[in-house]
Amino acid sequence: MAIDKSRPVLITGCSTGIGRATAERLVDDGWNVHATARRPETIEDLAKRGCTVQALDVTDEGSMAKAVAEVEKDGPIGALVNNAGYSQSGAIETIPMDSVRRQFETNVFGLMRMCQLVLPSMRGEGSGRIVNLSSMGGKLTFPGGGVYHATKHAVEALSDALRFEVDGFGIDVVIIEPGLIVTNFGEAAAGSLDAAPEDDSPYVDFNRHVAEATAGVYKGPMAKLGGGPEVVAATIAKALGAKRPKPRYAVTPSAHLLLAQRKVTPDRVWDLMMRSQFPTPKP
Repeated sequence: MAIDKSRPVLITGCSTGIGRATAERLVDDGWNVHATARRPETIEDLAKRGCTVQALDVTDEGSMAKAVAEVEKDGPIGALVNNAGYSQSGAIETIPMDSVRRQFETNVFGLMRMCQLVLPSMRGEGSGRIVNLSSMGGKLTFPGGGVYHATKHAVEALSDALRFEVDGFGIDVVIIEPGLIVTNFGEAAAGSLDAAPEDDSPYVDFNRHVAEATAGVYKGPMAKLGGGPEVVAATIAKALGAKRPKPRYAVTPSAHLLLAQRKVTPDRVWDLMMRSQFPTPKP
């Protein structure tokens, strides 16, 4: 069932990148957009564009509950776009557990809790749509990205289970799987390696190579297979506007190419391919 554009659409993580582009695209398309960010002053310009803006921290229970309650004052929520998330890189042994927990709080637990909070409103209306931002990294793994990939694999699993559980209530669950998206996302992931231990770590060269490769892929020839945040925003708009959306949408040529390649590549062959791109940590 198509979603009434007058019903509120709640988007998380709108300060930059995909979230901002999605808010701009949807409000321009006539949707009732509620754009959120941890610091609402970073999205004040979206209010001038026609969005309702407010604070929302997906790692804070009180903030999430308050934000959903505020949106529901405008009517039953029609759609939730779970966009808030970030990446970090580094060999798994070198990443502090506090950093791992923070990433899961944002990328997984916050996303799941937001789904729980909006579902009663959607069930009450007998319709709704939840769009979860995953990644091609939810279906494949690159060395040095284990923690980030783990969060996106979790998003894929949660979304697949939730899609079955809420279908009978008229609610659709959609997964968006972007490939290379040219934003500051890659720089943030590479920058996260600055905190990794280096002095006597056997992963010094590996982490340095991962940082260089992560930053370089967003600026080198591979970037031609990527796209800007507006490409993802257009796909989200398509998923929201469809009468019967697909369960998942891959976005950008890099996602289509690598997801297809990984699907037919045996694990040991994939490992060999990765060894040709990344140094193998050794004593």
